[in-house]
Amino acid sequence: MNPGYAGRTELPDNLKALFRPMSMMIPDYALVAEVMLFSEGFEDSKVLSRKMVKLYKLASEQVSQQDHYDFGMRAVKSVLVMAGGLKRANPDLPEDVVLIRAMRDSNLPKFLVHDMELFQNIIADLFPGVHVPSQDYGELEQSIRAVLSQRGLQQPADFVTKVVQMYDTMCVRFGMMLVGPTGGGKTACYLTLQGALTRLRKDVNSTNEEYQVSWWEVAIL
Repeated sequence: MNPGYAGRTELPDNLKALFRPMSMMIPDYALVAEVMLFSEGFEDSKVLSRKMVKLYKLASEQVSQQDHYDFGMRAVKSVLVMAGGLKRANPDLPEDVVLIRAMRDSNLPKFLVHDMELFQNIIADLFPGVHVPSQDYGELEQSIRAVLSQRGLQQPADFVTKVVQMYDTMCVRFGMMLVGPTGGGKTACYLTLQGALTRLRKDVNSTNEEYQVSWWEVAIL
């Protein structure tokens, strides 16, 4: 049910009469984030969870209002899942760097250009002096560029980044949507990722089990 949530509609009165109303309270986001971070292996989960919730609160108030922006519990959980994966993959990185990278990688792909800078500034204010090293995607980025070259397409850095961001989003979300103007590169983006992942499994025979032969089913709305 959940009326008032994005994408949901109110039930008609004759159907409402068949159900018993229930009152729900907003969960304590900081406590939920703290427990999940602790379960993912973060030692400083109490401080990091409060900074993360503060970041989402400030972002929801300051960035522009867009239909595809989501700063609710679903978005928080996806960031925590990504943070846990990054923590296990990079055990030597500081915990605040791991969390910043997870928040950045989960949110930047969906932001408009002017909101990206604002979000980065909020992170810098909450985590002053923390330098986040750039992540090396190695064989995935090489495969993306190889597929683009094979298909006679250009290889601008921003487009390669968008393909990588789509891959990161797919790793933590059950479903996703590409939003943009006609001719903006949406089809080329997912077809390039499909080709890159398939190439890594079939041709390169990558040892990374996350790279599998990919098929796509696209719903055109």
